[in-house]
Amino acid sequence: MTVDRIDRITPTMRPEGRVAQRQRWLELLFLHWRVPASVLRPLVPEALTLDTWEGECFVGVVPFTMRDVRPVWAPSVPGLSHFHETNVRTYVHHEGRDPGVWFFSLDAANAIAVWIARTFWHLPYHHADMALEHLPDGSTHHRTERLTPPLARCEVNYRPVGAPQAAKPGTLEHFLAERYVLYADTGRGTLRKGRVHHPPYPLQRAELTHWDESLLVAAGIARPEGAPLAHYASGVDVDVFALEAL
Repeated sequence: MTVDRIDRITPTMRPEGRVAQRQRWLELLFLHWRVPASVLRPLVPEALTLDTWEGECFVGVVPFTMRDVRPVWAPSVPGLSHFHETNVRTYVHHEGRDPGVWFFSLDAANAIAVWIARTFWHLPYHHADMALEHLPDGSTHHRTERLTPPLARCEVNYRPVGAPQAAKPGTLEHFLAERYVLYADTGRGTLRKGRVHHPPYPLQRAELTHWDESLLVAAGIARPEGAPLAHYASGVDVDVFALEAL
């Protein structure tokens, strides 16, 4: 077993600095596959190191709902502050510190939010048609249809299983879900990082009754064989801090 020497607790603590936004992340579904490092390495900036669990890399597809997205000084705005989102991601760190997320893509069902995120947060957002439906059998149906190239989609039916609980540090669930740092490319050869803070996710296992997606292929990653690891969280309230230099 590989000894993990990266500090994964400090990033979960509330950082110093100015809160830029407040958000609520609801009905999160975490889908993860093991992917060889050789596949991911060409897709991630050289300054970042792929973060591994017992020597293995992971790629994730995470559909969820954003609510009450707003600058810290403003109220929520109907038609702008609430929308669905799906991101495709892997896990990285910078020189052994700040284990976080590298996004290959983020789809959102709000064109204005997409423009803001691309312009001011330097994140690869795409506009998408998205829907979330709670079905009579107790499962949830989530659909993403990207509207801009490269076209891609995601469709999944799932239901949470078991009692929610916070992931324990040192577990795979903690490695995959408890991420409080994101990295962004400004497009000028400079990377920046952003921090978020929220309570630990109330995680549950998720049972998939149907899933299909092409978001990974659109990101340059052939979808691995087999069903993904699946976890669900009902939601957390989030503080988002301003981007900073590495």
